[in-house]
Amino acid sequence: MAIQIKNKAEIARIREAGRVVASALKAAGEMIAPGVTTGCINARMEEVIDAWGAQYAFPLEAGFPTAACISVNEEVVHGVPGDRVLQEGDIVSVDVGARLDGFIGDAAWTFPVGRVGDVASALLDAGRNAMLAGTSQARDGNSLDDIGRAVESSARAAGFHVVRDFVGHGVGRHLHEEPQVPNYSPVPKALKDITLREGMVLAVEPMLNVGTHKVDVSSDGWTVVTHDGSLSCHFEHTVAVGPDGGMILTAI
Repeated sequence: MAIQIKNKAEIARIREAGRVVASALKAAGEMIAPGVTTGCINARMEEVIDAWGAQYAFPLEAGFPTAACISVNEEVVHGVPGDRVLQEGDIVSVDVGARLDGFIGDAAWTFPVGRVGDVASALLDAGRNAMLAGTSQARDGNSLDDIGRAVESSARAAGFHVVRDFVGHGVGRHLHEEPQVPNYSPVPKALKDITLREGMVLAVEPMLNVGTHKVDVSSDGWTVVTHDGSLSCHFEHTVAVGPDGGMILTAI
């Protein structure tokens, strides 16, 4: 397992790529409303990434058909944007990556569509809090288990379940680098002895479900949905491991 340690100049360049994805997510959030299609949201995000002179990381690195993954309600991740029209009360997760000058930023956010119900609102709060709990543990000398434990404990305290089939990851010159970053504890045996060091750059990205943690892949081969049809949210930041916690490189 080759884990890359980035120097200050490389982290600064990842931060610039992070500004691209933050700008794209901000633009998405500004247009999310009842009556808007997921395809229109993706098109706007592509315009923003193009304006920065950056590339769409997901098609380049993973073969995904569009710049952004846009997942609605029971869709957990990897939703393919298209003709779906957002409705009042929906929640919509937007995940985007961009490559700028050879480095990648990766982030996701789940937005309410108009006024949402109490359960959806609580889920969004819990997702944000779980992600921030995880990023706070991206501290020199900590372990991946510290991140996973913080995320899962925060989610459970709020009454929600962490998806276990999809995890965070290293980020840098590639979208998915070592190590994997689980959102649960204990982490798999192969990850237990990894010590976080200043200069590691990680994507911390919990996905929380209202019901079971189990998920299925839809017939399109991309879209992941909750096994029981319950709501799901997804929050992600790219963070650099620091002496006192993770430095967020994709702040919206």
